Formats: sequence, C-alpha cells, structure tokens
Amino acid sequence: MRQASSKRETSETRIELAVNLDDPTEVNIHTGVGFFDHMLTAFARHGRFGLKAAVEGDLHIDSHHTVEDTGIVLGKAIREALGDKQGIVRFGTSYVPMDDALGFVSLDISGRPFLYFEGDFKMQSLGNFDTELVREFFQAFAFNAGITLHARVLYGENTHHKIEALFKALGRALREAVNIDPEIKGVLSTKGLLE
Repeated sequence: MRQASSKRETSETRIELAVNLDDPTEVNIHTGVGFFDHMLTAFARHGRFGLKAAVEGDLHIDSHHTVEDTGIVLGKAIREALGDKQGIVRFGTSYVPMDDALGFVSLDISGRPFLYFEGDFKMQSLGNFDTELVREFFQAFAFNAGITLHARVLYGENTHHKIEALFKALGRALREAVNIDPEIKGVLSTKGLLE
C-alpha cells in the first residue's frame, strides 16, 4: 500500500497530513478555511486518494500560510508515498467541466518540479480563501512533489466553478499518473530513474 504521513510546524502553521494512493476510504480535512477544505476534498475524491489533514494556521492574518504550507506538506507526502516510482504510468492529463468553466491539468511525475499556471478569478476571495492562493498552492504542491505541472482555466465566469474544475482536474490527472501498469518494467524513463 502506497501511503505516507508528513508534518510541518512553524511559527505560522502546524500541519499533520496523511495520504494513501491506493485506498480512498478516508477523506477527512480540516484547515480552518472552508473553501480550501472543499477543494482538497474534491481533489481527493476525484483522484480516489485517501487524505487526512489537520491544519492550524495564523488565520487571524490571512489564509496564505495555511494554504501554501498545506501544498508543501501534501507534495512531500505524495512524493514519499510514490517511493521509487516503479511501474507508474508517470503522465496524467484531465479536462474537467464545472458548469460554465473548463479546467485543464497535465502533469509528469518527472522529479523535475515546474509549474505553468493560467487562471484569472473575478472574485478576490471566497469566504476566507484568497483566490490568488490557488496558484500558490499548485506551486507549493508541484515543487515539493517533484512534478512538472501545467494548469489552466480554459474559460468560465464563476470563480468557484473555475477553481473547483482545477482541483478536480489535478486529482484526476494525478490518479492517472500514479496508476501502476504491470507492463512497465522499472521506471518509465530512458534514464532509468525519475528524480
């Protein structure tokens, strides 16, 4: 079973997180940021991952540290859960419609972190979630997971729908990439390793 736990404690946040790539039974997320909980739940459910996260952050300031640091810890946990990456499909791509919006994510579990992000949000915040933090989360996640990640909102009007489409697409693309194909011997790389 591919699973991992990760913790982070700073003067700004305290995070305990566990991920299970092969058992989606338990999804339990509490960050203190309602919309972010909703997005992480969508990511886990549509990626068919188990995900537990208990986050305490300096929300009296804003939600920036909570969201970014959760991306850091989630990325590290995914990277650890993947282990030596033997047999994984490696690449994943997903288009997700959410009513008026269409989100796109394509990724490569390459060991070479990179983010291309394109998305404009009319609303500056949804509850206590600042929408500019979507990019911050994706960057923190990609760089700590060792993933090359391209994410775009192709179109849409409703800010909630656009962001939700991206998080669902991230879950679905990651699910495709972490799947194990028994026909792949070792790692899917001409170099013989993914790092």
